[in-house]
Amino acid sequence: MASTLFLCQLCNKPLKLSQTLCALQEEHLEAQHCASPSTKMTVSEEELRARTYSTPLPGHGRTLQERACCTFTLLGGSVALRTLDSIQNTTLEISEIVSGQKVVEHPLCVDCVDNLLTQLDAQITLVESDTQKYRSFLERESLVSKKEREAMHLELCAELRSLEQEEARLAQELKDIDHHHARIAAELRAAQAESKELNQQNEQVLMEYSALKMEQLELTDQLSSVENRLEYAQRQLRRLRKTSIFNITFTILDEGPLGIINNFRLGCLPGIQVGWDEINAAWGQTALLLFTLAKTVGLQFQRYQLVPRGGHSYLRSLAGDGELLLFSDGSHSVFLNNKFDRGVKAFLDCLQQFVDEVEKKGCPFLPYRIHVNEGMMEDARGSGECYSIRTHLNTEEEWAKALKFMLTNLKLILAWASLRYRCRKEPN
Repeated sequence: MASTLFLCQLCNKPLKLSQTLCALQEEHLEAQHCASPSTKMTVSEEELRARTYSTPLPGHGRTLQERACCTFTLLGGSVALRTLDSIQNTTLEISEIVSGQKVVEHPLCVDCVDNLLTQLDAQITLVESDTQKYRSFLERESLVSKKEREAMHLELCAELRSLEQEEARLAQELKDIDHHHARIAAELRAAQAESKELNQQNEQVLMEYSALKMEQLELTDQLSSVENRLEYAQRQLRRLRKTSIFNITFTILDEGPLGIINNFRLGCLPGIQVGWDEINAAWGQTALLLFTLAKTVGLQFQRYQLVPRGGHSYLRSLAGDGELLLFSDGSHSVFLNNKFDRGVKAFLDCLQQFVDEVEKKGCPFLPYRIHVNEGMMEDARGSGECYSIRTHLNTEEEWAKALKFMLTNLKLILAWASLRYRCRKEPN
C-alpha cells in the first residue's frame, strides 16, 4: 500500500514520517476500506472537512514552535486513494484555500525547523534589547529634576526651531532647485526645438547643396564641352587663317601649251581642240578671279564694270557702249571687230588697272607686260615678242600664248594676294 506524500514548506524535500503518524495513516486507510459506498456517501460535510484538514499529531496542545513541526497537510497519495470521496475532499479543500477561508499549515523538515528557531531566537534577542533600552530611558527620565527637564525642553525647543529654520531653508533651496530645474527643462526643450529646426535647416541646406552640386557638375560638363568645341574651332580658325581662300578657290596651271584655270582650258590649238563651252567657262573663272582680287584690294575699275556670270560673263561699259561679252559660240567673224574681241580687250584694260594698283602695294614685277590699246601680251623677260589676245586676224597659236601669258600674270598676282592678305588676318 502506497503511503501519503509530505513535502517541506521551504525546501520542498520529502519528509520522513514518524512512527506515530504512519500508524495513524494506516488506521485512517483501513477505516476507509471498511466503510461501504453507501456509508461513504452519507458522511456529513463536517466529517469530510475534518478528514481533509490538517491532522494533528499526538501531543496536541504544545507550544507554537512544537506544533509547527507536528501539524501536516496531505499533499498527495497513491492511486489507490483516488476515490470519489478523495476527489470531492480535494476539490473542496482547494476551493477553500483559494478563497482564503482556510489557512494552510505546511510541514517543515528538521533543518528548516532549526533555521526557523534560530531566526525567532534572533528576533527575540533584538526585542529584549529594545525593551531594555526603553526601560533604562524611563528610569533615567524619572531621575531628572523639573528644572533640568525645563532646561532640556528649552534646549530641545531651540534645536527644534533651528531644525525648522534649516528645514525652511532647505525647502526654499529645494524650491529654487525646482525652479532652476524647470528653467533648465524649458531651456532644454527650447534647445531641442532649436536643434530640430537646425537639423531641418541642415537637411534643407544639404538638399540645396546637392542640387547646386549637381548643377555645378552639369555646368562643368557643359563648360568642358564648350571648351572642347572652342578649342576645335580655334584649331580650325588657325588652320583657315593659314589657308588662302584664293589658292583653294582658284587653281591656275601654265606648264602646258594651254593655260588652265580650275580645270578649264583657256584657248585652243590646231592639235588640241577645245570647245567654246569650256573656253567660256574658263573666261568666267578668270573674270571671277579678277573681280575678287579687285574687291579684296578695294579697287574700283574705271571705264568698265566687270560682271562675272560663269560661262556668260561680260563687262558693262561705263561710257554707254553697252555690254562687252567674254563668251562666244564660235559664230563670230574673225575678220570683223566683234563684241567678243572688244570684251577681252576691255578685260585687259581692267587687268592693267589692277596691276597698276598692286604695284603700289609691293607686288613684284610681272613677267608679261600688257598693251591695252593693241590688246596684246608682251614677253618682257623672254623673247620680247607680243601676242594678240583677240581672235581678229590672229592664229590659234598666238591667241593661246596670249591667253597663257595673261593667266601666268594672274597666277603670280594670286600668290602675292594669298600671302599678303593671309598675313594681315593672322592674330598678333
